Amino acid sequence: MKQKFNIITSTCVPLPLENVDTDQIIPARFLKATTKEGFGENLFRDWRYDKEGNKIASFVLNDPTYGGQILVAGKNFGSGSSREHAAWAIADYGFRVVVSSFFADIHKNNELNNFVLPVVVTEGFLAELFDTIFKNPKAEVEVNLPEQTITNKATGKSEHFEINAYKKDCLINGLDDIDYLLANKSKIEAYEAKR
Repeated sequence: MKQKFNIITSTCVPLPLENVDTDQIIPARFLKATTKEGFGENLFRDWRYDKEGNKIASFVLNDPTYGGQILVAGKNFGSGSSREHAAWAIADYGFRVVVSSFFADIHKNNELNNFVLPVVVTEGFLAELFDTIFKNPKAEVEVNLPEQTITNKATGKSEHFEINAYKKDCLINGLDDIDYLLANKSKIEAYEAKR
């Protein structure tokens, strides 16, 4: 059973770049591992470190001004290849939520399967969120999964977001697909017995 998801209130890390693909999230040379652990240290590797392995101070993940469990990204996040490792890296780094105005479908599902909530907001809400974070890095955002709302606590503005009902149930109860089946084993057996 994974960490249950209910309401998360956190500061945010802003990444106002559009068309961030999975190779930028986790470069292909790091895909050799077969377990999910350790990918966070290579999240956005080529943006975080130079060729000698030194931190690039100007990149947001290296800036101590910003932190939190919510990554706020530009439009079209997670495009490119279908590598699940990109979602592993985001989760392993410690992000529980990624906010964008558009996600690539496969990446969006990979995030959900790895207990990261992708929240789709309007372009206007996203722009205001970036503005708020840059003005005050300590500003908080509340993501309420049961109510399916995201609220910019600095402005009080809120939006409703969509999520598949099954995935919502899994996140709230900390269940992956196998856990969900096992939790419903008696119902499945009863159904099979009637057939």
